[in-house]
Amino acid sequence: MDSKLFKKSIPTLVVMGLLSVLMIYAIYTLLTPEKRLPIYNPADVNPKLVDESIAHKRRNHKVADFHLINQNGKIITQEDYKNKIYVADFFFTRCQTICPVMTNNIGKLQEVFKNDDDVMFLSHSVTPVIDSVSVLREYADKKGVIDAKWNITTGDKKHIYKLARKSYFAVLDEGDGGLQDFVHTENFILVDKKRQIRGYYDGTDSEDMQRLITDIRILQNEFKN
Repeated sequence: MDSKLFKKSIPTLVVMGLLSVLMIYAIYTLLTPEKRLPIYNPADVNPKLVDESIAHKRRNHKVADFHLINQNGKIITQEDYKNKIYVADFFFTRCQTICPVMTNNIGKLQEVFKNDDDVMFLSHSVTPVIDSVSVLREYADKKGVIDAKWNITTGDKKHIYKLARKSYFAVLDEGDGGLQDFVHTENFILVDKKRQIRGYYDGTDSEDMQRLITDIRILQNEFKN
């Protein structure tokens, strides 16, 4: 080939090469759909976890409005989690079994998302009479809680237990939130910016924590689109 002709052909070859790469990328993108997390409604969850009154519901489930008190004595409601992705759990400060592991794992998640305003955490005490504001404050200090990211809450027992059973589907046992009622669960629940449940995780399992981190990032990408 004539050297002058070859030199003239180089830009054309470069453009064709770039177009080929772009076409391959476009085809790959179309054929590889972006991963999306499921949306959990009562009918999608283990029936043992769901109150019979709502077990038939197949769509539009959202976490109910809540009214809780955090480690600083501040009232916490859905407004504090508006447009946030958050992880919810249920614990009590005197627990010596699964709760310390769960709390430490939320602490690790808090560190991962420390500078990410999209992500927050919400812990509910299942012994709210014992876990007063002062007790929660001491516990929060011991566990390295960042107040702006993680609310450790107390409140009305019946309200908290109703949230556990009818909003988050976090516990297997039935009850009415009365004096003798007690719930104990290792479940972490991932909630999106629309108050929809998007995942369940074993809060004592390190592999599940890695899965949770991945899923939070998937949700972030979903809500950017």
